[in-house]
Amino acid sequence: MASACPMATKRAEDGATGLPVLRAQVENLYVETMVLADEAHAAFAAARARIGEEGGADETALFRIGLACESLKTTTRLMRVIAWLLHRRAMFAGDLGAGPDDSAARIGEPIAADWSLCDRFDAPLRGIVAASERLFARVTALEAGWQVPAAPSPVQALLAQIAARL
Repeated sequence: MASACPMATKRAEDGATGLPVLRAQVENLYVETMVLADEAHAAFAAARARIGEEGGADETALFRIGLACESLKTTTRLMRVIAWLLHRRAMFAGDLGAGPDDSAARIGEPIAADWSLCDRFDAPLRGIVAASERLFARVTALEAGWQVPAAPSPVQALLAQIAARL
């Protein structure tokens, strides 16, 4: 009986082409990431447009710098997810230039938001920053799961036991 767990089928690094669940995960995450990137772009642009409406000149300048930094962090976080997903798509397609040992095959370390600053953002913008962090964490967990060695099948375990006795 087929397992409901995509890891039970085969690791993505094996280069297998018959991974419909993993391929669907990558496609769904790609769409989700692109939508979030569009929302982030619009929300940060709107926040930049509203900056001059509140606070003194010094506070506005500091807030503008903080907003720019968080915009870059969020954009970088999303772009790293997009690059990772595009690399996985290329691996699924059998692209010879996309291998499991490429630098794009690893999502890397997370880029943490400065929540002492983000707490000053309006609720939709805070939600976008938080969503980008959650998305990055989900992809990190997915990548870690794909790196776990596949458990040997019962037949392979029995063959190993027989080989050990000989």
